[in-house]
Amino acid sequence: MTDEDRRARRRGQGELEAQVLAELRNAAGPVTAGWVRERIGGALAYTTVVTILSRLHAKQSVTRERAGRSFVWTPADEAGLAALRMRKVLDGEPDRGAVLASFVTALSPDDERLLRTLLDGAEAETGD
Repeated sequence: MTDEDRRARRRGQGELEAQVLAELRNAAGPVTAGWVRERIGGALAYTTVVTILSRLHAKQSVTRERAGRSFVWTPADEAGLAALRMRKVLDGEPDRGAVLASFVTALSPDDERLLRTLLDGAEAETGD
């Protein structure tokens, strides 16, 4: 294989993570790294798949559970991932109030009602 062939086969940043997540979402339940490796195909090393899964775990994109001497992996739910991305954006801004105000004013009336209902429910649970 020439250097040019290797460069052509090289995946873009995040592409392999996206492939791993897609396979996890297609799974019927928790799966092993070996299962993921088989589905992705190619000459990908088992250790590479474990590294990708570990990185996704550090990003809270997947969960893992001990199964013997290894782990089984499950994708995080989509709503949880979206909420995590929203929190990261909010945490990265110096004026949280301005960001939240801008977000709320851009909501549709239906989304605003839903948000009010959720906030009211959260207050009722905490007794505030």
